Amino acid sequence: MALRVVSSSPTIFSSQRKAASTLPSTVTLPNPNSSLLSSSSAAISCSVQRNKSVTLRSKTSRRYSGVVTCSASPLVLPKALLFDCDGVLVDTEKDGHRISFNDTFAEKELGVTWDVDLYGELLKIGGGKERMTAYFNKVGWPENAPKTEEERKEFIAGLHKRKTELFMALIEKKLLPLRPGVEKLIDQALGNGVKVAVCSTSNEKAVSAIVSCLLGPERAEQIQIYAGDVVPRKKPDPAIYLLAASTLGVDPSSCVVIEDSGIGLAAAKAAGMKCVATKSGYTADENFSNADAVFDCIGDPPEERFDLAFCGSLVEKQYVS
Repeated sequence: MALRVVSSSPTIFSSQRKAASTLPSTVTLPNPNSSLLSSSSAAISCSVQRNKSVTLRSKTSRRYSGVVTCSASPLVLPKALLFDCDGVLVDTEKDGHRISFNDTFAEKELGVTWDVDLYGELLKIGGGKERMTAYFNKVGWPENAPKTEEERKEFIAGLHKRKTELFMALIEKKLLPLRPGVEKLIDQALGNGVKVAVCSTSNEKAVSAIVSCLLGPERAEQIQIYAGDVVPRKKPDPAIYLLAASTLGVDPSSCVVIEDSGIGLAAAKAAGMKCVATKSGYTADENFSNADAVFDCIGDPPEERFDLAFCGSLVEKQYVS
């Protein structure tokens, strides 16, 4: 059974650049495990009314029964929206990062190719350098790779640097588009004074290229980037999200994270933040039962899934049985 998100009125926020968009009357999500409240809910509807509350009704939820109400005042906003990059801003993994890794391996004559299915498994490891190291430790290092641990770290770093160069060239050609609704939601946030950041395990230069090339320099100037080795432990560790909250000067509980993977969701929840999962090509079958909401994308009108008002309701909501 699908999750249905129902709106009884237009959305209430607008950006400085675009007029306010209207949430479609009904959005049906295909994932039978999707849930705003728990993984066991068979059907949940959310009604949003101007200056009124959001009412969530669950027919078979084990965690909640009857009517669950959450505050959704038009004045309530998250203090910050924190976006993952790969799979959230752009679906980069299969035809972006994977291709760049393989081109790097070919240049270095390593005799290694990561096919689509293998790369999907490797994505469970956060970080490109960590991903390559884990792979070679498991299957064996190439014959022309160094033998000592320290030299191998330098070898991996060199591979990752070249891979990033190839990936940035691909992004600069704008062959990979933004996912639906990303630009809209960022404009809504910036237009209403909500801080925006991108928090990613990917290389900082690669993330910056995506933000500047695909979102444009005006938006890029207003978006903070936390990426790569800015923290010693990568997702699912919450370090990168806690760093973002600290440097932005906001409480973690006032932040909403947009993620597409299980390890990203785990990092956001461990940081004490609300998290909306927007599934991507590689993560459609992952378990998002711990997410505050699950969608297939953010979406643009007329197929919009959620907006800034919805994110605000997640931060403010108070459950009433």
